[in-house]
Amino acid sequence: MQYYVASYPGSEMLVRAQSLMQKAMKRLEKEFYLILRSNREHLDAELVSVHRSSVASRASRSSTVSDEDESDGDETATEPSQFGDDVPSASSVAMADLNAIAHCMIGAGYTKECVKIYKIIRKSIVDEGLYRLGVDRFSLLQVHKLDWEAVDSKIKTWLYAVKVAVKTLFYGERLLCDHVFSSSSPAIRESCFVEVVREGALDLFGFPENFAKGKKTLEKMFRTLDIYEAISDLWPDIESIFSFESTAAVRNRAINSLIKLGDAVRTMLADLENSITKDASKISVPGGGVHPLTRYVMNYISFLSDYSGALSDIVADFPMEVPASMPEAYFSSPGPDDGVTSPVSVRLAWLILILLCKLDGKAQFYRDVPLSYLFLANNLRYVVNKVRTSSLKFHLGDEWIEKHDAKVRQYAANYERVGWDRVMSSLPANAAAAMTVPEAAEWFRKFNSAFEEAYRKQSSWVVPDSRLRDEIKISVARKIGPAYRRFYERNRAAVSRQAGSHGIVRYAPDDLENYWSDLFYGPSGGSFSSGSSSRSSVSSSGHGGSSH
Repeated sequence: MQYYVASYPGSEMLVRAQSLMQKAMKRLEKEFYLILRSNREHLDAELVSVHRSSVASRASRSSTVSDEDESDGDETATEPSQFGDDVPSASSVAMADLNAIAHCMIGAGYTKECVKIYKIIRKSIVDEGLYRLGVDRFSLLQVHKLDWEAVDSKIKTWLYAVKVAVKTLFYGERLLCDHVFSSSSPAIRESCFVEVVREGALDLFGFPENFAKGKKTLEKMFRTLDIYEAISDLWPDIESIFSFESTAAVRNRAINSLIKLGDAVRTMLADLENSITKDASKISVPGGGVHPLTRYVMNYISFLSDYSGALSDIVADFPMEVPASMPEAYFSSPGPDDGVTSPVSVRLAWLILILLCKLDGKAQFYRDVPLSYLFLANNLRYVVNKVRTSSLKFHLGDEWIEKHDAKVRQYAANYERVGWDRVMSSLPANAAAAMTVPEAAEWFRKFNSAFEEAYRKQSSWVVPDSRLRDEIKISVARKIGPAYRRFYERNRAAVSRQAGSHGIVRYAPDDLENYWSDLFYGPSGGSFSSGSSSRSSVSSSGHGGSSH
């Protein structure tokens, strides 16, 4: 045709050639369409990406074999491949045919026809893939009308879909497009890829952006962070796959989603601080147990600590404000002195500090001072245990744990001092010193009264943590038990022989251990009226029988 155009432009041969060209292009156009339609499963994005990897792998092996051939002679070269690498797969055949047809049609000036077919078929395949992944187009209003359970379900679907869509669907489509139009201009490859995936990609990243614009509630925090992490982790792939200038809208939507999600997380973190600070509940937890606020906040913060990667970006420039209601002892922010350095660690330590300040105020609602100290010990031990057994440990460190464990012991010591001071003072300073029978009897009466009052008051108190419970019991027993044993062994017999002494010596030293062992289990613990058989026998025979 080029010859006749140059030499004989009016030749009938040129007209005939043009007619043959049109018939050939029609045939190739139909073939191009049929290959795209009939090989949908072989041109699946995942198979395309696998094919690309296997080609690279074979190329690497071929290079290695060539090097070995040069050094080892013909021995390796004559050995056949047991995997049949020379047999092309269905996907590679289809891709090779599509590439050949595209090269021919575009070279013959039929670019428009070739590209149109490719865009229509491949866009329908990509759209179908997104639909099967559960990706829907949701407007801002539609997202906001859904209840939380429905939104949560959509997010779970989206979290799975975005990974498959980016790493398989869009990536495979980019590879296929680059391969089919490898001999064409970059503009053609870009145009085809953008037309096929742009709409679906914008819908995919539109959902998190619309979700982030909705009402911020604390229950949405972790799903928001899940989405943020997913986009952050996929960002290098997104940037690489959608590198064309014409796909900037997709990159921008993904970036805008990250920005909106980060803003939402910062808002919810501020709301969490405010909800702790402004908690106005004045109801005392029965028995000084762990406060619901403590459980909620620490569970929440421990979950937050699992998102350190996302939070490090979000809270880097997020200032902390000291609430005016915090007592002076809490004014200093967490920092290096506590072993806390990173922005995420400081933020988490700060939230715990606000909680501890709030618990300090709630302890004042208890009329019994020793119970208020027990309340503080219980709640701080819960906090420390939560830190020790979660990712918080890696944020706050051993130094923080040791420091606050020491505070737990201090609270427990204060409880012992105030709660059992009257019992300890009801024994003579020198328990083994000689004294008259009336004096000894009076000391026994004082001890009975003080011990029974302390026990009755504390029988409904609780210490949920078994380790702390045992530590307190052992400590109280060591402070009172030995002194009482010396006094008991020195004076029991004399007082018991005195006329009218029935009921004065009520408790043997071992019986005190039984009473202490029943403490801190709450209202179901022991009492003087309905105790164990050992305590009942003490009440009836503890006046000096030989069994003691």
